[in-house]
Amino acid sequence: MRTIIFGSGKIFMEKKSKEGRPRKPTFIDLFAGCGGISLGLMEAGWKGLFAIEKERMAFETLKHNLTGKKGNNYFNWPEWLEKKPHEISEFNTQYEKDLLRLRGKVDLVAGGPPCQGFSFAGKRSKQDPRNQLFKEYIKFLKIVQPRFCLIENVPGINIGLGKEKVLSNGNSISRLPTPYSEHIQRHLKKIGFSVIFNKIIKAADCGVPQYRPRYLIIGVREELASHISEEIILDLIEQSQNKILKSIGLKFGSMVTVKDAISDLRKSGKKLEAYENWPRFKKIIYEGPTTQYQKFLHTNRSGFTSLNGHPLNSLRLPNHKEETVARFKKIKSLCKSGVSIQKKILESLGTKKYGLVLLDANKPSHTLTTLPDDILHYAEPRILTVREYARLQSFPDWYEFKGNYTTGGKRRVLECPRYTQVANAVPPLMAKVLGMVLKTLLRKTRES
Repeated sequence: MRTIIFGSGKIFMEKKSKEGRPRKPTFIDLFAGCGGISLGLMEAGWKGLFAIEKERMAFETLKHNLTGKKGNNYFNWPEWLEKKPHEISEFNTQYEKDLLRLRGKVDLVAGGPPCQGFSFAGKRSKQDPRNQLFKEYIKFLKIVQPRFCLIENVPGINIGLGKEKVLSNGNSISRLPTPYSEHIQRHLKKIGFSVIFNKIIKAADCGVPQYRPRYLIIGVREELASHISEEIILDLIEQSQNKILKSIGLKFGSMVTVKDAISDLRKSGKKLEAYENWPRFKKIIYEGPTTQYQKFLHTNRSGFTSLNGHPLNSLRLPNHKEETVARFKKIKSLCKSGVSIQKKILESLGTKKYGLVLLDANKPSHTLTTLPDDILHYAEPRILTVREYARLQSFPDWYEFKGNYTTGGKRRVLECPRYTQVANAVPPLMAKVLGMVLKTLLRKTRES
C-alpha cells in the first residue's frame, strides 16, 4: 500500500497490483469518436479496456492510434470484442453477458453522447433522435456499474429547448422546459449514481488553444460519494490545469494562442510538394516546431523524444478556386479578427454562410466546427488543414487521422471524415486534466 495525502489533508492508502505497483485505474469510452477522451485519459495514467464508436472512419482513426500494441496509450482490448465499429444500442444487447462480467473491474465509463440537437452552432431541436442516445449510455452504466461516470457535452445541453405549453386555470401559458442535463442527472440517480459535479469548463484553461466551453457531469456510485464535494473537484481541476500549463512552459492563467499552435504550419515561405494520393493537392515540407506549445505536441508517443520535423499526417492544403481566395482576402481586409462576421457582410460577399470567423493570431481559437470553411486562417486566404485543426484541439503530432477529408450532401449525417472527427473530439489536454482529477477522486474512494 502507498500513502496518499488528499487535498483536504486526510491520509489514506492506495491499493497496489500483484507486482507491488499501484494498479492503473480502468476506463471504457462510449461514443468515442476518433479517440480524444481516450488519449487524454491514457496520458493521465488510466488504462483503457475498449471503446465504442459506430462510425467507420472515426473508429479507424482510434483503432490505428490506440490499439494493436501493449503499453501506455494503448487499449487492453478484450478477446471477446471484435475491433470494429459498433452501434451502442445493438452492442448493449449483443454483449450484455460479457459486460456483466466486468462489474467490479471498471473504474470509469466516459463518453459524450452526440450533441447536435443541443449545439448553438447548428439547428437546435429537441426532436433530434441523437438526443436520446444518452439513454443507451445510462443502460450501459446500469449493466457495468463502474465507480465513476463522466459525461461531456455542449453547454446547450444545460438550457431547455423551445417552450412548453401548459394549462394554468384553464389558460394556456408557455414556460421554458427542463434542461436536458437535469433529465440525465435524474436517470443517473435512478441507477445509483450521485452527481458530484455539473459545470462548464473551458478547454482554453487546460492548455488548449481554443476556447471551447464544455458542460461536464461527473457521477460516482452513491455508496462512494461521501467526503467528495464540488469545492474539492474545482480545486483539483485548478491544480491539474496548472500542472498542464507548466508542462507547456506557461504560467497558470495563461492561454495558448492560435499563432502559438499553428505558426509553423503556414504555407508562406515553405517548399511545397504533391500530397500523397491526391495529386491536385499540395502540402508543405515540414521544417519543425518553433514555439513551446508546438514542441510540446511534436514528440513521440512516450512524450520525451522530439519527432525532429517528422512528416505530419493530414497536412493537405486546401485547393481553393481563385474567386474563393479573392473573397477570403476581402474578408481579411474588411473584418475584425476573432469575432463572428456579420451576416450582412457575408451576403455582400456573395456567400450564404451564417457563421464565419477570421482567426485572431493572438488569442485562442473559436470552437471548431465540422464545416472547415467556418474558420479562416489568421494570415493566409484559406481554410485550415486537418493538422491545424488537430493542433487547435491539442492532438499530438504523432496522432494520425484516417478516412476522407470531407463529405457532403446526405452523407454528412452518416459519415465522419477527418475534419469532422477532429472538430467533434474532446481535446486530449482537456481530457487529461479530467483524468488527473478523477484519478485523485478514485484513490479517495478506494479507502472506503
